[in-house]
Order: sequence, then structure tokens, then C-alpha cells
Amino acid sequence: MSEIVVSHGYGASADSVWFPYLTERLAAVGHRVTVPRLPHTEAPRLGPWRETFGDAAVAAGPAGSTVLVGHSIGGVNVLRFLEQHDPEANGVFAGVLLVATSAHEVGYDELAPFFEGGFDWERIRRSARHFRVLQAMDDPVNQPDPAEHVRLLVEGLGATAVVTPTGAHFGATPDDHVEVPEAVRLVTELLTI
Repeated sequence: MSEIVVSHGYGASADSVWFPYLTERLAAVGHRVTVPRLPHTEAPRLGPWRETFGDAAVAAGPAGSTVLVGHSIGGVNVLRFLEQHDPEANGVFAGVLLVATSAHEVGYDELAPFFEGGFDWERIRRSARHFRVLQAMDDPVNQPDPAEHVRLLVEGLGATAVVTPTGAHFGATPDDHVEVPEAVRLVTELLTI
């Protein structure tokens, strides 16, 4: 059994967007999915979000059989956690999937602190074996050019990207339950390579 730990996005929870679908599909083949409730989801703060997610990621089990998943600003939270993760002391994670994740600030003042100072790509890359990016070209959040976010993440992480023509932000509100088979496929891929 492998572990998958998900960092949800702004205003979300374990029952949001495609997380129930991901959990159901992966549990059916013997994996465990954890979506920790990040504090103050309507007013995210980097420190508490990073710490809460990091505690869940480390507690999940051996890093080598754990995949980290982030949706939207949750993906940025995963990156910020990996910047502070010590792979020599705590292991290298099997993989990371970033879904609809911004590579730079996109105009939400309350989320700007998550992007301050840029990313330490080298340190992040040392903390996980493989990276995947899933992005829709009609994403209304990662503007003005969703492809630019993909390019920056691919270059910074050495990631493989899957870009779809549609999908918007792959869910955006807690009651927006969608199925994202591509996310299940990519997590499964990260668990087997």
C-alpha cells in the first residue's frame, strides 16, 4: 500500500473538487489518500499551511512510497514544504503531482506571500524522485497564459506535463465535484516508476 497526501486549495477541504473521486479510485486498488484540513482555508497563510501539510506528509509513512499532490495554491504549498524538507534525514518522496498550480503570483493579494522570493528549484527537486504537472489551457486562474505556468514548472522541476484543452481549474469550489481521471492516472504512474 502506498500513501498519497493531498494539499487542497483555497476554500477547499477533503470533500472538494476531485478529491473524493481520487480517494475512491486509489483506495479501490489498495492505496490510502489523506487530505489534511489546512487551517483558515478562506484566508490561507503560508506558515500554518506548510506546517499542517508537512506534518501529514511526514506522518504518512516512508517517503519513498508516498506521493504528494497539490491542487491550485495547494500545489504551491507542496513546493514550499519541499523547500524545507530534509531528504537525507526524512527520505525522498516517490513523486509529486501539481494540478492547476501557479508558477507565479496571479493577482490574488491574499495568496501573494506564497510566491514571495521565488522557488528554490534545486532544493525542491532533491526532495522527490519525479514530478508531474496537470494543467488545462482554459484555466481561468493561471492567467494570462496557462502554458507559461506549465513551462516554468517543467523547467524548474524537470517535470513531465500533461496539458488538456479543457478542464478549467479542475474544480474550484467545495461543492464542485468533478472526476479527473488524468489525476488518478498520473498518481498511479508516480507510484510505479
